[in-house]
Amino acid sequence: MLRTSRFLSILAVTFVCNATGVLWAQAPAPEDGIPVTDALVKTKCGACHEADDRGNLKIISWTRTTPEGWQDALKRMILSENLMVTPPEARAIVKYLSDRHGLAPAEMQPVTHDVERRMHEETGIPSEAISRSCARCHTFAKPLSWRRSPEEWKRYLAAHAKRYNSPPVEEAVTYMTKAAPLHSPEWNQWSAQTPTAGINGRWLATAYLAGYGKFFGEVQLLPIMDGGAPVPDEFNTRIVLRSMRDGSLIARTGRIGVYAGYAWRGRSKGVVQPAEPGDPSNEAREVMWFSPNQTTAEGRWFWGQYQEFGFDVHLQRYSNTATLLAVDHPSLRAGSKTTRLRFVGENLPAKVAAADITLGAGITVTKVISSNAKEVIAEVDVAANAPSGRRTATVGAASLANALVVYDRVDYLKITPESSLAAFGGEGKARGYQQYEVIGYHRGADGRRHTADDLELGPVEASWSIEIFYEPEGHRTDHVGEISENGFFRPNEKSANNNFDLWVIAKAKNETGADGEPLVGKGYLVLTVPSYVFNGRRYVRDLERWVDDGPAGPAR
Repeated sequence: MLRTSRFLSILAVTFVCNATGVLWAQAPAPEDGIPVTDALVKTKCGACHEADDRGNLKIISWTRTTPEGWQDALKRMILSENLMVTPPEARAIVKYLSDRHGLAPAEMQPVTHDVERRMHEETGIPSEAISRSCARCHTFAKPLSWRRSPEEWKRYLAAHAKRYNSPPVEEAVTYMTKAAPLHSPEWNQWSAQTPTAGINGRWLATAYLAGYGKFFGEVQLLPIMDGGAPVPDEFNTRIVLRSMRDGSLIARTGRIGVYAGYAWRGRSKGVVQPAEPGDPSNEAREVMWFSPNQTTAEGRWFWGQYQEFGFDVHLQRYSNTATLLAVDHPSLRAGSKTTRLRFVGENLPAKVAAADITLGAGITVTKVISSNAKEVIAEVDVAANAPSGRRTATVGAASLANALVVYDRVDYLKITPESSLAAFGGEGKARGYQQYEVIGYHRGADGRRHTADDLELGPVEASWSIEIFYEPEGHRTDHVGEISENGFFRPNEKSANNNFDLWVIAKAKNETGADGEPLVGKGYLVLTVPSYVFNGRRYVRDLERWVDDGPAGPAR
């Protein structure tokens, strides 16, 4: 991977505030840019972004962002400036800019929900004015995923206001200059690091898919070869996942690229044809993040018209040491007897005795039913007075923090996602679905519900229904769609040319509240018409796939 060895120091920029906003006290010295050294980038981008005598390209050298940000920028240049690039050139440009003009892992953490396409409530926007300027049409994470010099932020926000006919907000310039600077200690430190050992090889995997539960298995990263030599930072993937629920296997294959030394971007799909929109074999776009020491990775593999389906994935590099990956039960109720637990891992002891398994105070392992190097099955009793809380599971020398939770009762339910979007189909547009789960929660050590110390207990068996806002109780809802017994919402195939606000309701089958009535959870769903987006030329539509596919990808 190409990286800069260091950046030059940051020049001070001062502002003077008055009643009308923020003005420059004096003409600031230009901030040092990041020179562009790649011949292809200089050739393709230099026609519009002229170079100075230090090798800086206008705008580009004073900008940093994610691989997705550089993809979007390249799309805009193709559409608005008639830039012509081939698929290999598109990949190379995004790769170089993401490596040399990217974000450090610490800079990415606050905005990962955006590129992972997660439902996320953004609560940290500093003011209503900044919200109107920077988060009215998209997430606030999108502008925060860019880093610019003060002058470049000023120029960009002025151009943005003009393009979208909105008044410029000087407060936004001040905030973004401070919150998202071109030069930062995090990027300086990250870009100066020496690349570590390669990531190819075997990785142990755990994953979770709403409606399907936990999975475990492995991912193999195999270098892509070109002329007998491995292509830097590009890999084929072979994935095998086994369901903790029913033991079924999912086999997937794909390819990935790694950007800036830590950002995994790729695609994979199952080796069998998917049967349903939420089927685990569907083709997925993969967004993951390696830890700085490259021993773990985590992220999301998502698909669907609105990226509504997705695995939450955690990987850890394979080693010869004993590793505990998962326990099949997320929680145990105090007072329960002879509960069968399944522990899965790698290099576990071939023979395990009850004394080799510990789960904390109040839990007794009464019997080991079977054991081998990959799986241990045991029965446990939980004392009636066992303290509630998260527990570490230990099998021999292997341990797993927060493996399960002990609780005395389910205090309330929460539907996930709590707020969501679905869409009718129409005119060749696929429907947008939603898979719901209802999760039980314990009140936590403080004894109060809906506080930070509440304990998540896992999915609860429930019956599902939907209601339309402001319609009489008992009114039929079959004209909008239906929800299945396992919480899968399927809208009608044809658009009703209307929007609907819906309650998604789950009523617990086996859990009751203090009043003796079944616990109920409610989620908010907006059901609307399909989203129609003009994608431009075909090579613009396929740009993300080009970048993901690598040199072994399909010809176009």
